[in-house]
Amino acid sequence: MANIGIFCGTAGGTSMIVAEALAEAFDVDEVINMEEDFDDIEQFEDYDVLFIGSSTWGQGDVHFSWVDPQLEIEDAGMDLSEKTVAFFGAGDSVKHGEHFCSALGKLHKTFTKLGAKTVGFVDASDYKYEFSLAEIDGKLCGLAIDQHNEEDKTTKRIENWVNQLKGEISL
Repeated sequence: MANIGIFCGTAGGTSMIVAEALAEAFDVDEVINMEEDFDDIEQFEDYDVLFIGSSTWGQGDVHFSWVDPQLEIEDAGMDLSEKTVAFFGAGDSVKHGEHFCSALGKLHKTFTKLGAKTVGFVDASDYKYEFSLAEIDGKLCGLAIDQHNEEDKTTKRIENWVNQLKGEISL
């Protein structure tokens, strides 16, 4: 059975909604809040599957709690080739449509550069935004949630994504 770690950086709580749904669906006891519970990058080594969540800030930046860990992962040149990773996060497709959920794209770049296998890509055609670093070949590299403008789609998007992940991850 794969050991799953859920790591979430959030301010408004939207990404945590997804993290908690993942914890329930995959029977994971703890969600690691990057701001409160994260110790160091060695925590990633404890898991086979990583669910990585971050809200998007500023000009497509990761949540501040991810800044140092992301740099440390890159600087250490961690070998993530044995890890399966899925990304999720929150953004505002209207107010910040030019950077919608771009934090996912930045995290995707970091983790794949170090060898991680990624799963959980979502069809981008269900979303309306100007630009996103999370878009790769017409798909978002993870689950994007917009509680500000598309709250009515959140529950179904999470349910669909959880079912998709259950089919893509070897448990």
